[in-house]
Amino acid sequence: MGQVSSRKDFDWVEIEEPHKTRRKLILEAHPEIKELMGHDPSLKYKVTIMVLVQLISAYYLRDSHWSLILVTAYCWGGVINHSMALAIHEISHNMAFGHFYPFANRLFGIFGNSVMGIPYSTMFKKYHLEHHRYQGDEYLDVDIPTKFEAIFFNRTLTKLIWVILQPYFYAIRPLFIRPKPITSLEIINFTFQFAFDVIIYHFFGFKSMMYLIVGTLLAMGMHPLAGHFISEHYVFKDGFETYSYYGPLNLLTFNVGYHNEHHDFPNIPGCKLPLVKKIAPEFYDNLPCHNSWVKVIYEFITNPNIGPYARIKRRNNNNVLGNDKDE
Repeated sequence: MGQVSSRKDFDWVEIEEPHKTRRKLILEAHPEIKELMGHDPSLKYKVTIMVLVQLISAYYLRDSHWSLILVTAYCWGGVINHSMALAIHEISHNMAFGHFYPFANRLFGIFGNSVMGIPYSTMFKKYHLEHHRYQGDEYLDVDIPTKFEAIFFNRTLTKLIWVILQPYFYAIRPLFIRPKPITSLEIINFTFQFAFDVIIYHFFGFKSMMYLIVGTLLAMGMHPLAGHFISEHYVFKDGFETYSYYGPLNLLTFNVGYHNEHHDFPNIPGCKLPLVKKIAPEFYDNLPCHNSWVKVIYEFITNPNIGPYARIKRRNNNNVLGNDKDE
């Protein structure tokens, strides 16, 4: 079973999350960073190409052996679908068409979501912006594992299982921590996704449909790209709650590894986040960071000091949420 986690609770703090303060200091020192704010005009083309590539791949795999489908889903289709999930992350911040066209961004997110096989885009958007506004809040940040997860998955073997099942916890956790009414956009997302899956099944076959769905689930669990889920906010060094990753996999993930930079400036598209670090190195070079998502996963599983409890949390101070709206 491996060593039992040495952590018995989350790291509770009274101070506010660090990004608001650092954002203010950076803008005072480097006001030119404001010029990086805006959307990514190339995003819509990249997403469209990924959708087309997945459709072509699914078509050519329609009569393949299951072993080839599984290997291809993990090594190829899953990589594209994980990249698509991070494109949807960009779209949730209105990076496809800009902040003046939120509805166009929502519909485009649903379009990109299609090849993932599982409805994801609108539900992700509904909770993700709260993760930015209320980072670490005991009730409002559903990115943090539940107490059940932290207690049950506290050994090497159970943490391995947790990593494999990570997409399921990521999807189900908000429904238990902070359930919200179903929105009309979610209904559209679910309906469009169901219709898309039926069309793939009808014209390409069951294997093609499973190639898309299985690839999504595999790449969100025990997969090198999935290391970003752990690297972003799990405490690897006491006192630090957000970590950037500066390795090559940023090329496949819309620079989500630049996570301190992203939380400092969520209105700057991923394609420009490296420029934030380049312009203001004095604010980032001394922060602990990661250089390998594979190493992050390995250390999370094997190190008893790291696990689902290794997150910074804040007591809810009667935060009053406004209506969910786009940034």
